Order: sequence, then structure tokens, then C-alpha cells
Amino acid sequence: MATVILFHSVRGLRSLERGAAERLSAAGHSVVTPDLYDGRVAGSADAGLAFGRRSLCDRAERAVAGLPTSAVLGGVSMGAAVAASLWAKRPEAAGVLFLHSIAEIPANARSDVPVEVHLADPDVYEPTDEVAAWSAAAGETPIALEVFTYPGAGHLYTDPTRPDFDAEAARLTWSRVEHFLAAL
Repeated sequence: MATVILFHSVRGLRSLERGAAERLSAAGHSVVTPDLYDGRVAGSADAGLAFGRRSLCDRAERAVAGLPTSAVLGGVSMGAAVAASLWAKRPEAAGVLFLHSIAEIPANARSDVPVEVHLADPDVYEPTDEVAAWSAAAGETPIALEVFTYPGAGHLYTDPTRPDFDAEAARLTWSRVEHFLAAL
């Protein structure tokens, strides 16, 4: 089974990420959820950005320093960008998982690293043209990329504490994520 590093959203390490870790752990994976905000939780995205901008990626590097370089890098919303920043420095990653966001693929990414993306459709934080480009790239890039979109779902649709929660889209997302990780 996989070792997964799952970075939290801009709001901080909350029940969404803890629940995901519990679910994936129950499926047999080892999951680490670094707390880049040192226990603080933001009431809004703006509040999270206010205390999280400085050296997030540096904190992420320190948080994963002792973990296997082959661990799957994952992130929820803003956490996807954090995972992508580490991917460039950990090209041995067994896989990459972006939930509720897209992020840049590093130039040194190995073509045999599978990448799975899960997004609301439309997503208020991800421009439609960028999502379309990612979806188109799934068939054209040498990277094993799969992009799943969930029509009508809200941005953090897997978070049962949020008003944009979508139970069916969340169920399908977690089923696909578990299948992705089991295949690694």
C-alpha cells in the first residue's frame, strides 16, 4: 500500500483532511497530514492566506524531510500547489493527487508518475480554460494524467461540513482515489 502525504487547504488542517486520512488509512495506506499552520484554522480563505503565505513550502519541506521520497504527494485545494512545489524536489514520488485544484507539473516530472485530479465543474477557483487544458493534456502529455470533474459540485464538495458538500460526487471521488492508490 501507498504512503501518502496530504497537504491541507488554505483554511488549515481540518476535518476534511483528517477524514480523508482516516478513510485512506482504513483502506491500508499510511497517511501523513502535515499541519503547515501549527494548529491554526482559518474561518475563510482570506484569513488562511493572511497567516499562511510566508514560507509555506519551506514548512512543507521540513514536514516531509524524514518521509520516503517515493510517497504519494497530495493536496486539497491550496495544498495541491504545496504538493506540486515538493514534486519538483521529490521526483521519485510514486504518484500525485490533486483534490479541488490544479497545479503546475514540474519540468523534471517523470513520465511514469501517475497524476490524478478531482475538480468541481465549474470550480470558482479554477478557470474553465485551465481545467479544459488539463483535461485535454490528459490524452497528450507523456505523464499518466487523469482529470475527473464533477458537474454541479461546489469547490470543496468532499467536505461534509461545507454548504457545497455533494455526497455523490464525494463518494465517487474517494472511490477513484482509493483505486488510484491501490494501483501504485
